[in-house]
Amino acid sequence: MSRKLELLAPGGDVEAIKAAIVAGANAVYCGLDVFNARNRASNLSMDELYGVIRLAHEYNCEVFLTLNVVILEHEIPILVRLLNQVVNSGVDGLIVQDMGVFNIVKKHFPTLDIHASTQMTTHNEGQILFLGKLGANRVNLSRELNLPEITKLTAVAHENNILTEVFVHGALCIAFSGQCYSSSVSVGNSGNRGRCSQACRDKYEETAAGNEYPLNLKDNSAIFELPQLIEAKVDSLKIEGRIKGALYVYTVTETWRKKINRFVESGDLTGDDSNLHKVFNRSFTSSFLRGNLSKDMFIDSPKDYSAQHAIEKSSAITEQERQVAQWNLRDDKQALGDTLADKIEGLTIDKPNLVISVKAELGEKLVFTALTRGSEFVVTSTSLLRPSKESSITANLLTKRFKSFNDKNHNLAAVDFSNLNEGLSVPFKELNAMKKTLAFVLNGSVEHVPPIEVPKLAQHPKVEASPRLSLLISDEKDANLCDVTDADIYFKIPESLKKGCDKYSEILLSNPRFIPWFPAVLIGKDYLEAVRILELTKPKTIVTNNSGVAYKAFEMGIEWIAGPFLNTTNSHALMEMQEVFDCKGAFISNEINRNQIKNIRRPKGFKLLYSIYHPILMMTSRQCFFQRTVGCKKAAIEDNCMLSCTKATTITNVKGISFAVDKQKGGYPSIYNHEQFLNLEAVRDFSDLFDEFFIDLTDIGSGSKEKLDKVRLVQEFERFLVDENQTKEALHDMVEVKTNAQYEQGL
Repeated sequence: MSRKLELLAPGGDVEAIKAAIVAGANAVYCGLDVFNARNRASNLSMDELYGVIRLAHEYNCEVFLTLNVVILEHEIPILVRLLNQVVNSGVDGLIVQDMGVFNIVKKHFPTLDIHASTQMTTHNEGQILFLGKLGANRVNLSRELNLPEITKLTAVAHENNILTEVFVHGALCIAFSGQCYSSSVSVGNSGNRGRCSQACRDKYEETAAGNEYPLNLKDNSAIFELPQLIEAKVDSLKIEGRIKGALYVYTVTETWRKKINRFVESGDLTGDDSNLHKVFNRSFTSSFLRGNLSKDMFIDSPKDYSAQHAIEKSSAITEQERQVAQWNLRDDKQALGDTLADKIEGLTIDKPNLVISVKAELGEKLVFTALTRGSEFVVTSTSLLRPSKESSITANLLTKRFKSFNDKNHNLAAVDFSNLNEGLSVPFKELNAMKKTLAFVLNGSVEHVPPIEVPKLAQHPKVEASPRLSLLISDEKDANLCDVTDADIYFKIPESLKKGCDKYSEILLSNPRFIPWFPAVLIGKDYLEAVRILELTKPKTIVTNNSGVAYKAFEMGIEWIAGPFLNTTNSHALMEMQEVFDCKGAFISNEINRNQIKNIRRPKGFKLLYSIYHPILMMTSRQCFFQRTVGCKKAAIEDNCMLSCTKATTITNVKGISFAVDKQKGGYPSIYNHEQFLNLEAVRDFSDLFDEFFIDLTDIGSGSKEKLDKVRLVQEFERFLVDENQTKEALHDMVEVKTNAQYEQGL
């Protein structure tokens, strides 16, 4: 497996990809106008993708295609048609989020390499093993990780023949990628579908700490951490920026290229990095990598900081001095643009002309000669040409045969028949073989993959005849609910666990009705402690939102159910989890609507679950939401913050909508919608599909902050499952601040 350090650049359009190539990128990543997580980028057509791949490969640059969104059931045929084209494009890898896409690619398009997207929130060693078993040969690690964590995960990845990729420059999300539902909740534009509306960049009413942009992070720039990244043996350094233009891509990529080359050749990290400040940036930080999560990571405006940097660097004081600094910046940008224009002049993604000549002489072999881009390919028959009047080779016959060479990769400009003598023939099967061989060599000596169809999966009956209620608690004090219901009771394990502490193992062992529920994010020792809980309690069943815990449960023979934050939206994802990891059931994502749910197919013997009542999580962060809202005396997050902090506040956007900012003991800082999710319509619509309807009774992120009577809630929900008309009003009266907008708007 290659250990070459790769510089991976973004390509939002053709010009940006050309810029990345001439700037020295080893690889570029780009998307089509469907199924990619940067819908706001210009993106490529299929013809442009073929052209970009041809151009990049001429410069020894690889091309990775982003299919890094969750896929809906009705989109599977569209996805398969796209893959039937992509598989013959010469693309060097697919960047994937959805486990259903893993399933389809592995089974039907095995020649394609799969890279796990940052949207898969990869941050512990179990997830590396999970993704390797899924079929990923490369993993993009979570942006929140620090250098020691990256080093450990890269070692695990390499032991399992997997490459690692780390973002080193560009925009930072404050939320864990793949775990941000802010856009989905507020306007129906999900980050898991490439439609993030960037609520973290929004302006809010001034907070108690005096900030109007309390969630806005500076941009990432790890250029001075290059030695440590190389020491960590990271395989790919990734630049963010598919919605940015060619000048940005060129400037950042070239700067990084020079830094890498200089350091590899001489061990010298010095050199000019001033150009990074001349293109769009929000100022820079590398605090995630350094593990220093301070308030210095934030900046008061999401706008371009390059002009302000130029002013500060020049120590401009007067208005005239400030104008001069900005004029100089403009001139520098123009010079960079002129350099880029010169370098990409003449680069083209147009299809090259193909000229085929035919030579047929009595007693000689039939010869096809193809000329394209200065290369010549010659194919000959096995047999000698013989006289034949009835089955002779004619120009008309060959013209029809050669028609297919006018394809995505070639423009068939001419066919030369000047050396074709009439009345001659070779066996028909040889003629077919010659055409096939010519197609093979013109395709870079790679076999053309014929189109396939993916059969529609069967819908299997439910495990149980009638849907049951299940519920989630996070406090042992709620154990009294065991006395009022026979529902499955899930017990939430926190995201941070004190090393060597048996508190949660003892709770589970003391309450055999409790089924462990594991969170989406478990980093470092918290993952190891979660595994330790499994080893000490050996539960029959768990629910996990973390694929690393899922892998460990599978390894230990523990039944596991995929939680709602694994973002499951289609049948092929269910099939993948069952076939590869013996998964027993899954929550269907609450981001999708009734029409997007209705065609999902259940695998045989597999449970389907759906949450009908819960606090609506908008985002979870490793950074602190309180430093710039209510304020905090600590300069940076300390180890004890996760275990002890229980702050809570609200933030209100300029539209007057407030959101609950919540920090539970042992949890990451999170933001919740002001409304609770209450969806009784799903019970009416899908009692024949779901085995369990789930309610969250953890009191976390409650918009109204009112503590409801949990015993009565359970009783009312159970009555509703028996007779959905009987108690609907009672539940609506109890839950005053509520919405089911996601169920209506979907993805």
